[in-house]
Amino acid sequence: MKLEEARAVITGGASGLGHAVAQHLVAAGAKVTLIDVNEAAGQAAAQSLGANAFFQSGDVTNETTIDACIAKAHAEMGGLNLAVNCAGVAWPRRLINKEGPIPGDFFRKVVEINLVGTLLVSKAAAAFMQKNTPNEEGERGLIVMTASVAAFDGQIGQVAYSASKSGVAGMTLPMARDLASSGIRVMSIAPGIFRTPMMASLPQEAQDSLAKQVPFPPRLGRPDEYAALVGHICMNTMLNGECIRLDGAIRMAPR
Repeated sequence: MKLEEARAVITGGASGLGHAVAQHLVAAGAKVTLIDVNEAAGQAAAQSLGANAFFQSGDVTNETTIDACIAKAHAEMGGLNLAVNCAGVAWPRRLINKEGPIPGDFFRKVVEINLVGTLLVSKAAAAFMQKNTPNEEGERGLIVMTASVAAFDGQIGQVAYSASKSGVAGMTLPMARDLASSGIRVMSIAPGIFRTPMMASLPQEAQDSLAKQVPFPPRLGRPDEYAALVGHICMNTMLNGECIRLDGAIRMAPR
């Protein structure tokens, strides 16, 4: 897929990794629709990107709302061939903590946002993509999902988060196989420790400590590096059904 031909929906597009992807794509000539629960930030982010950016307020866990967002994005952009899932939460909670065992509702909420939300966006987008005219490679669309290194080496307090991100990694291949006959590729990226608004909320000392854990380069990842990988996945049609770690070779310690 040529970047300038992309018509993309990006969840979590108001900030962090999602906004970096939007910037990368718009700079290449693509059209993007940001989907985010933060309406004020989403509107401002879309406005900053210019005429080729749109915004839809939506909660990824609400199927009816997401279906409507995807349909409106398709209409406003004049097509849809790329979905990038960046919406998510990383709430920590030990299985057993001072307040007692982890509540089932807490676990369900994390899984609902990170895993079920990704599925709802992806299947809604795929329904439109399968109707596209295929390009010269026979491709009709691409879905990119965001897993995490926590899917493979989750830390203390990440039972819910790791479970949700393992689910994203685990459904990558079967989703790619399900959609192969429609010419739709599916890929996931598993970022390591990145400089996002969530990370910026930590004390500088904590950020520096985390950065030193990365073998090379010994720093936090930049959102534009995530966005660059999304761009490469778009252009390299052979990438399909795989989860790529983007982590500077880090393997997370228990804490």
